[in-house]
Amino acid sequence: MPVRIPDNLPAAEILESENIFVMSETRAANQDIRPMRVLILNLMPNKIETETQLLRLLGNTPLQVDVDLLRIHDKESKHTSIDHMNTFYRDFEHVRHNNYDGLIITGAPLGQIDFEDVVYWEHIKEIIDWSQEHVTSVLFLCWAAHAGLFHLYGINRSLLEQKRSGVFNHTRTSEPHPLLRGFDDEFFAPHSRYAEVNINDLHQHAEIEVLAQSPEAGAYIALSRNNRNLFVMGHPEYQKNTLNDEYQRDLGLGINPKIPSNYYRDNDPSQEPIARWHSHGSLLVSNWLNYYVYQLTPYDLSDMSAMTPWETKK
Repeated sequence: MPVRIPDNLPAAEILESENIFVMSETRAANQDIRPMRVLILNLMPNKIETETQLLRLLGNTPLQVDVDLLRIHDKESKHTSIDHMNTFYRDFEHVRHNNYDGLIITGAPLGQIDFEDVVYWEHIKEIIDWSQEHVTSVLFLCWAAHAGLFHLYGINRSLLEQKRSGVFNHTRTSEPHPLLRGFDDEFFAPHSRYAEVNINDLHQHAEIEVLAQSPEAGAYIALSRNNRNLFVMGHPEYQKNTLNDEYQRDLGLGINPKIPSNYYRDNDPSQEPIARWHSHGSLLVSNWLNYYVYQLTPYDLSDMSAMTPWETKK
């Protein structure tokens, strides 16, 4: 939340140059405040687990957030009861005429399938296109980040020889940047995917800015120049045991997976995993909500044309 300060306080200019959110008394007195409306398109098999992970991150911000849950189709889920889906999830036809402050599109277990071969690919494209007119900012996670980069900017991914799973060290490529406010120079984040977008393709694209990357895991955070689309190639929402659950599942399927990198103590799966990404995961989502949703979204969501350009907020 912003720090309210007297009009024309000299410290304001310094604080704003450091991306500290300050607000003059005059602006604060005339500000209308309402809850942020965030839509979550949940593509993960275990809906309840993913809901909990994302809501935990959204709940770490002091902003009030109203959440709607969206499903990609009404077919029965193997991992979530139909009663849960019918009770808590909405179909796209029920929200397509709404506007939202934010949209989160989750990952999906589709890393080895060509986008055009995904059974609901046309529906995914429709929702992404809709979001560019009806949502202030979109957060794409893992598979969704690859899908969004491909559909919106024509940047394709390539399959990896082996699944990239583990917790990797990352560095910031841009400083200062509002999205990375409070980040350490180096930080950890989990990845779990079968494909990768070439980092050079991202760096060379005029409409994309890479904000964080890893020598082992490649690009992690990329942002569109118009600030509408945030692409996170990993899983900041994962909990401590999520990678272990995936590893044990793959072992049970006979896939013979690699041990997740930098995850178990002494790299020994019989020992406890080490969680070292929760703080930066929470900070990433909080900064996104603050700088790219709350500060840019119009008070009246019926008029998305009133969205404030980021340049006027610097």
